[in-house]
Amino acid sequence: MNKKLTKVVKIGGFSHIKPVQIGGNFPIAVQTMWKNRFTFDDLDSAVKEITGLEKLGCALLRFAVPDVQSAEAVGELARKVSIPLVADIHFDHKIALRCMDFPIAKIRINPGNIGRKDKIKAVLEKAGAGGIPIRIGVNAGSLPQDLRKQVESGMKTAEALVQAAERELAIFSDFGFDNYMVSMKASGIADTITANKILSQRTDAPLHIGVTEAGPLIAGVVRNTAALISLLAEGIGDTIRVSLSDSMENEIIAGREIINAASELNGASERLNGGVRIVSCPRCGRHGFDTHGFTARWMPKLHALNTDKTVAIMGCEVNGPEEAKHADLGITGAGDKVLIFKHGKVIKIIDAVDADNAFAEELNKL
Repeated sequence: MNKKLTKVVKIGGFSHIKPVQIGGNFPIAVQTMWKNRFTFDDLDSAVKEITGLEKLGCALLRFAVPDVQSAEAVGELARKVSIPLVADIHFDHKIALRCMDFPIAKIRINPGNIGRKDKIKAVLEKAGAGGIPIRIGVNAGSLPQDLRKQVESGMKTAEALVQAAERELAIFSDFGFDNYMVSMKASGIADTITANKILSQRTDAPLHIGVTEAGPLIAGVVRNTAALISLLAEGIGDTIRVSLSDSMENEIIAGREIINAASELNGASERLNGGVRIVSCPRCGRHGFDTHGFTARWMPKLHALNTDKTVAIMGCEVNGPEEAKHADLGITGAGDKVLIFKHGKVIKIIDAVDADNAFAEELNKL
């Protein structure tokens, strides 16, 4: 995948926060967003949950920060984890200022509702002093008022998104702040694609791409895939979030799979974003092995493995070892027996009750 060379922005890398490089030739970073309002009561459970998100491949984790109390809670969490946390700010620039008193690694502001230039200046000055990057986050649903009216009068949403982003870029330039990236998101696939294609030709800023309010799991993955594959194929996009009305884990898995699919379409032999490739049959009346149940049990662990291997979970002798002979490790069943195979060669025939233990043993050898 021939990625467009945007400028590089470093997120984190201070205090105990690990650095994530966005842009240039660096890998496309997958991120997600915390699904609930965050409070001090959530601190201990969040630390454990974030560890799991990191293992799945989450590079950045964003939090909605609607008030100062939330800023302080997220800030305290940032002291307890090493993954870069991003504070998502709307309406009140003072919340952004408070966030930067903590090791929060990035601030996201929306030009449609953050307020006057002097408020933006205050945020930029503090961010500049702390080496904290800013994401200019433009959404179709919260455009500046004058652009909303122009869209109602016939302006294309994509053009309005671009104009909103360029206005903010001009303000950043006036204040001499260049540690930024941009996102322009809409719920429409075509608007998302068009806006990002236009801006990618006009700026070297790293782009955060995704379809916002994309819907529940299946619809949301389909809509994001349609938009993101198109952009990634042209080298556009430095970090992605697959916005879903579903879990953070599924957002991360979907993001990784979309990146890997885009690289595969471009002829890559290895998975650009790493991780195990899971091949599993859909199951039919011939099945002798519960592929659905086995896949559900093992999917979290398989996705957390940092290895470029293929694992096959097949239902019967028809699509077992022979059809999945490219797999580094595979499992299928017939009757009360389970077959474990590698590259099409059966290495174990065991009782079905021993399937998980035998599979775990072979998986650990990969």
